[in-house]
Amino acid sequence: MPRQRDISALAKIVLPVHLYLRLSGFYLIYFASLGVLLPYWGPYLAWLGFGPARIGELLAIPQATKLVAPALWGWLADRTGRRMRVIRWACLAAALAFAGVYPAGNSYLGLASVTVLFSFFWNAALPQFEAVTLDHLGEQAHRYSRVRLWGSVGFVGAAVGLGFATQAWGTSIVPAVLLGLFAALWSSSLLVPDRSTASSIPQPPWLGWVLRRPVVVAFFAVCFLNQAAHGAYYGFYSLYLETLDYSREFIGLMWGLGVTVEVGMFVILPCLLPRFGPRRLMLAALALAALRWLLIGHLAGALPVLLFAQTLHAFSFGVFHAVSIHLIHQFFPGSLQGRGQALYSSLGFGVGNAAGSLAAGYLWVGLGPAAMFDLAATLGVLGWLVAWRWLRL
Repeated sequence: MPRQRDISALAKIVLPVHLYLRLSGFYLIYFASLGVLLPYWGPYLAWLGFGPARIGELLAIPQATKLVAPALWGWLADRTGRRMRVIRWACLAAALAFAGVYPAGNSYLGLASVTVLFSFFWNAALPQFEAVTLDHLGEQAHRYSRVRLWGSVGFVGAAVGLGFATQAWGTSIVPAVLLGLFAALWSSSLLVPDRSTASSIPQPPWLGWVLRRPVVVAFFAVCFLNQAAHGAYYGFYSLYLETLDYSREFIGLMWGLGVTVEVGMFVILPCLLPRFGPRRLMLAALALAALRWLLIGHLAGALPVLLFAQTLHAFSFGVFHAVSIHLIHQFFPGSLQGRGQALYSSLGFGVGNAAGSLAAGYLWVGLGPAAMFDLAATLGVLGWLVAWRWLRL
């Protein structure tokens, strides 16, 4: 009997191997495509002959569609209750839309149109898949990071691997690699089963009931502030290190270091979350994020300091993101999961990143790069204060 109870308890904790592999595989491929888009799409556009202004406009389009697409697709997924069907159609449509880069050639309007259409579908997939993953995890939602860590592995592998590939075969291979990854993502989505929890979880009367809760308002305010602080990092970290005479190879290693420590944090977070709770972990992540931006802004010329600051990515993004996903799962039960994930994506990674990048660019021009990281640190402190005062769980 004790042995049977142990086996039963273990079954509740551990996902079936086939399901773990399918969920992890989707994250691996999705973030591998992101590991190609972020570092190499800009250089590909430059290879086509576009100048910095045009490249910046084309790169801003996915952030703009992220403001609306996740909410629309989240509403559809919640209304139908078939998240994986929505994800599969979105992945297929994104792959087909992206194939338009070939007939578009080096036409600015053509590439802009393709980017709008592609990103509208591509931005729909991840928030809904987060909801699917948490539905499968059920009461073990704190183990989300053990699945999500494969996304970070995919990002590092793609970013490093394509660096060698473009050196051997040139930048022109970037669209073909992306198209292959988008096709693989659609294929991966066919393997993941849906799981509805609507019948077992009491539903709030409507979405507004959840959004009126002060703790939920505080949570989204903190998400906006933290992602806005990251805007300077995502948009200008590489350029900033170049001004300090670091090589591009070294800068690439710094990006890899950040994601590597993020993977390590995802491994141990299932142990930390039950022990310390989401509020304490979020406060620690925000405090260390503010420290990170100050170190980068003022002491990045000292290599040991820069290395230490980059390891803090494990907290500023890794801990913060995992805790946020955990809280969304609590705040938005059942059929509201899709819209909860969509709001997190839109307000944080959409509005937050866009506002932070825009402000950082103006500060760089007006006051220098240190000022934009000072702003990032200030936003981190504001986020900590909001979380400490109103994020009562």
